[in-house]
Amino acid sequence: MSTARTPLDEAREQLSDAIKALGYDAGMFDMLATPRRETTVSIPLRRDDGTIELLVGHRVQHNLTRGPAKGGLRFSPDVDLDEVRALAMWMTWKCALVDVPYGGAKGGVNIDPPQLLPRRLERVTRRYTSEIMPIIGPERDIPAPDIGTDEQTMAWMMDTFSTAQGHTVLGVVTGKPVSLGGSLGRASATSRGVAIVADAALERLGIEPDQATAVVQGFGKVGRGAARFLAESGVKVIAVSDQYGAIHSPDGLDVPAVEAHVDECGTVVGFAGADALDNDVMIQLECTLLIPAAVEGVIHEGNADGVRATIIVEGANGPTTAAADRILEHKGVTIVPDILANAGGVIVSYFEWVQANQAYWWSESEVEERLEQRMRAAWRDVIKYSQARTMSLRSAATCLAVERVAEAHVVRGLYP
Repeated sequence: MSTARTPLDEAREQLSDAIKALGYDAGMFDMLATPRRETTVSIPLRRDDGTIELLVGHRVQHNLTRGPAKGGLRFSPDVDLDEVRALAMWMTWKCALVDVPYGGAKGGVNIDPPQLLPRRLERVTRRYTSEIMPIIGPERDIPAPDIGTDEQTMAWMMDTFSTAQGHTVLGVVTGKPVSLGGSLGRASATSRGVAIVADAALERLGIEPDQATAVVQGFGKVGRGAARFLAESGVKVIAVSDQYGAIHSPDGLDVPAVEAHVDECGTVVGFAGADALDNDVMIQLECTLLIPAAVEGVIHEGNADGVRATIIVEGANGPTTAAADRILEHKGVTIVPDILANAGGVIVSYFEWVQANQAYWWSESEVEERLEQRMRAAWRDVIKYSQARTMSLRSAATCLAVERVAEAHVVRGLYP
């Protein structure tokens, strides 16, 4: 029987440590460790030959105490309920940490999007939306894009929900196309947020951007933009990777040229201006900044001792296991935790929701300015909390977030 730890194990261990540090009892742990609501739905899909394929989807609402649920929708062959539970919990802490009035949620469907034609993806999206419709809405739960989904997915969800309501409901999802009520700056928000806190971490250690090097693991929605923003700030990006492989140039990659290559070929592999590299080796390259920006658990007990980064900025959710955390802390590596580092997306999702509910749209510069203000304010809160209690940035961020959620529970009380 497998003893491998799951993302949910990691999330619950982080919560348990925070509960102990804060002095809360077992009842508070049980309440915060258990999702408020879970929905699993079947999604029958008619193939072109007339046969029926049955897919399974989930939506987990971890916490609703500070506001409606908020979280992404993931289309991936690796989706399972425990993963969705963990991601929903991390979203609760993320929203509390950056002080937006949401609780955490997450959704997922076990499919491999590249294997489906757009018309089949649309049918899956619309049927999934119709099945979870009783629990979503602008005041209930607001989905957003995640792995395997994008602004087109959100447009289909918004249209399906709106058609059932009989009128257009722009605020039911975020991450929509700008033409359908999306926010300027939303597509790049998570990447920009990663770059903002990376810059803040460099500044704290007295390192100028033009003296720093970066390795970006995952050249997708988050990593690609983060690499671009870091390069624009003067950081030398020496390696990037995707699911097919990694590329490395000690002199620094031409990030716009890598982006053009990916647009043409669908992968970073084969880029002429760099050497091929194994993904596992890339994690252990000597660098100032390591940005894990793909999936959970890529830095673990088996490779953490070989990590030679000065700072890790977690662009992905849960990329560092608890065992790896302890190793890296002992090595003196600064880790900017995921619930802070990748919070730019939920911050600008909040901005989009506010704009949609008011039918009043902000300029891109306004969005970016307000995003930076929120990210840097959260960074200062975490640093202050960490210094006052002599704890790591991850412990400080988790404790601060859990404290805010727990306080809301206590103030609201229990019904009945």
